[in-house]
Amino acid sequence: MIQFMLNSILLGLGLAMDALSVSVANGIVEPDMKKGRMTAMAGTYAFAQFLMPMIGWVLVTTIAGFFTAFKKLIPWIALVLLLFIGGKMIVEGIRDKMNKDKKSDEDPKSEVKAITWRSIIVQAIATSIDALSVGFTIADYSALRAFASSLIIGAVTIVICLIGLIFGKMIGSKLMSTATIIGGVILVVIGIEIFVKGVFGL
Repeated sequence: MIQFMLNSILLGLGLAMDALSVSVANGIVEPDMKKGRMTAMAGTYAFAQFLMPMIGWVLVTTIAGFFTAFKKLIPWIALVLLLFIGGKMIVEGIRDKMNKDKKSDEDPKSEVKAITWRSIIVQAIATSIDALSVGFTIADYSALRAFASSLIIGAVTIVICLIGLIFGKMIGSKLMSTATIIGGVILVVIGIEIFVKGVFGL
């Protein structure tokens, strides 16, 4: 049991790193984010990290051949989603900086835009889709053990993401005027990192 929990925690830590980076980026973009929104955002990423291994386990134990073929698309999907969201944030950030008026210069907080829930859900999918591969790792688990392992992965993720959001907010309060651009660049870099790691195994 201890070995099982340790393995699940380590899986959770490994899988949560991309979600951690995205959380830092979101914290930078929204330095005034309320605790309730932080919890909901981290919970969204955690639920995705819980769900993907379970889906992977089901696919591996039922239609392994199809899943093996789909696995090759995972880095591409993550790359496209994060490039789209990150690129959009960069463009919006540059546009806002170019168009800011005298009032925004006096009150930088007026420039901050909340990240939409649609973007947050896309982020959650993009940063957790590689967790489908965990289905191979836990393929010999029973349904109950697979569920328990996925639950631990989700619990680890929510803690990691809350830490990332808090850290990002600390940075964001000092980088208010360029927060959206910085957040977008981080998402683009994460997308490229997932792609390179998934395709070239680096």
